Amino acid sequence: MEHTPTWLTNSFIYLSAAVIAVPLSRALGLGSIIGYLAAGIAIGPWGLGFVTNVQDILHFAEFGVVLMLFLVGLELEPKRLWSLRRPIFGWGSTQMLGCTAALFAVALVAGVAWPIALVGALGLALSSTAIALQVLGERNLLPTGSGQAGFSILLFQDVAAIPILALLPLLGQHFEPNQAPALVERSQEAIKIIAVIGGIVLGGRLALRPLFRWIAGSKTPEIFTAASLLLVVGIAALMQLVGLSMALGAFLAGVLLAESEYRRELETNIEPFKGLLLGLFFIAVGMGVDFGVLRQAPMQMAAIVVVFMAVKAAVIYTMATRLELPYQERPVLTLLLAQGGEFAFVVFQAAAGAQVLPAQTASLLIGTVAVSMLLSPLVLVAIDKLLLPRYANCGVIPMEEISEPQDAPVLIAGFGRYGQIVSRVLLAQGQPCTVLDHDAEMIEAARRFGYRVFYGDATRLDLLRTAGAEKARVLVVAVDDVSQSLEIVDLAQAHFPALQIVARARDVTHWNQLRDRGVMLVQRELFESSLLSARSVLELMGRPAQAAEHAVQTFRQHNLELFEELHPHYKDSAKLISVIKQGRQQLEEQMAREREEQAQRA
Repeated sequence: MEHTPTWLTNSFIYLSAAVIAVPLSRALGLGSIIGYLAAGIAIGPWGLGFVTNVQDILHFAEFGVVLMLFLVGLELEPKRLWSLRRPIFGWGSTQMLGCTAALFAVALVAGVAWPIALVGALGLALSSTAIALQVLGERNLLPTGSGQAGFSILLFQDVAAIPILALLPLLGQHFEPNQAPALVERSQEAIKIIAVIGGIVLGGRLALRPLFRWIAGSKTPEIFTAASLLLVVGIAALMQLVGLSMALGAFLAGVLLAESEYRRELETNIEPFKGLLLGLFFIAVGMGVDFGVLRQAPMQMAAIVVVFMAVKAAVIYTMATRLELPYQERPVLTLLLAQGGEFAFVVFQAAAGAQVLPAQTASLLIGTVAVSMLLSPLVLVAIDKLLLPRYANCGVIPMEEISEPQDAPVLIAGFGRYGQIVSRVLLAQGQPCTVLDHDAEMIEAARRFGYRVFYGDATRLDLLRTAGAEKARVLVVAVDDVSQSLEIVDLAQAHFPALQIVARARDVTHWNQLRDRGVMLVQRELFESSLLSARSVLELMGRPAQAAEHAVQTFRQHNLELFEELHPHYKDSAKLISVIKQGRQQLEEQMAREREEQAQRA
């Protein structure tokens, strides 16, 4: 019987650990990154010991970060990247210099020799691009001010890693500063770096588009996928050859293709590989946590983790305050940049090789960075649950609640996209209405456009009375939140029985819950607009306008009747499925008959 190849066994172990740990972690509300890290610890040398060649896996898994930066670059056109030059070099240099100076000072005060203190400060000032961008992407924060600031800082760190590595031999014990060959060698390396970057930029401009056009012409999807991966692998290899960051090279390649007509196809092809390899990277980080060093000097490592993260957090939070970022975004950005980064592993290993750091000190710092990356997602969960709720009202424009009694016959609760249309139609017809909303920013924007909107929470009985609910004839419930919508309806029916209610339903379940309460005038928010879109599609497909309108109205009537029929049974899933299937079949048969009759008449 043949022996199972090691790569096959390891692949089975990685995938099994991820499939078990990640869904469990997400179910517990801890996020996917913690799941990957926990899986790595479990199967690593300090867990069950299934995998021991951690460094080899980590080097391979770093390609996930490379692919992620390539996809980020695809979203940034060169013009947009050029517009970010000031944040990249302004915020990035401020963070890097500020954190390095603060950490260096703390280390000197603690009695650490200045070369070791400087290298430690430079390495610990770096942050995890993988974790930060993953979290920012999951929370949809990349387009925000904090997301742009974080991205700019992380990109600068990738650039800064190059001079950091170049600095290490200068601090080494055996370096002779007046040695001419060393200067010549460095000059050659600088020329090589400039040539490679220039080649990537020039080649990307002149060759990549024609190349992908030629490959796409073969009409072989798997070859296009292979070419996409080949591009990223080739550029990463070139960058590594000259000692530059692979991720930085991949990002540069992505930017060059951002205006390409093949951008979306490239994203589609690479996204699955990026997700898997990024997950493998986090697993490798979990495996790489050296619990042996942690066991030998637990208090020392804990002290370093706490001090360096606290120092970085203080510098970064001060920056976020000076940048006037929203209060609610500052804690997340601060934590994501306060942790250590994957490139610190490279810096400390290179420093040990250059004899700047003793081997034991390098292991301690590498373990410290790994622990910080392990702790950050856990701390992020605590921030979400304990800190962010306190920040919810920070920086919000203070507004006085409605206090003067109103007497308009129509009361509208909610001035979002739905309530705005309703109120504008009424006002255009000269129909006075009182509008309540509890979003201060929305009210401020509405007032700038001349709309009179009162600040108040419609789930409060006293504010409904002040808004004139006792005298009004109609209440329009247009709030986004389903639970608040139902609470307003319950409150109105209990205290203002003469008030007629017109309500917005977000979905079918909300519609049924409103009907349970006896609200008859309920509109599903996307139903009518979806019907109009369907009519437009039918017309574009060649149907006469009258026939398309008839088809849509037939569907509309059938759907409304079906909903009425389903309402008594919507909690019985078996009955619900049966009635829906039967109704769909009846509609299809009816429409087929009408098409046949129309064809015969023609």
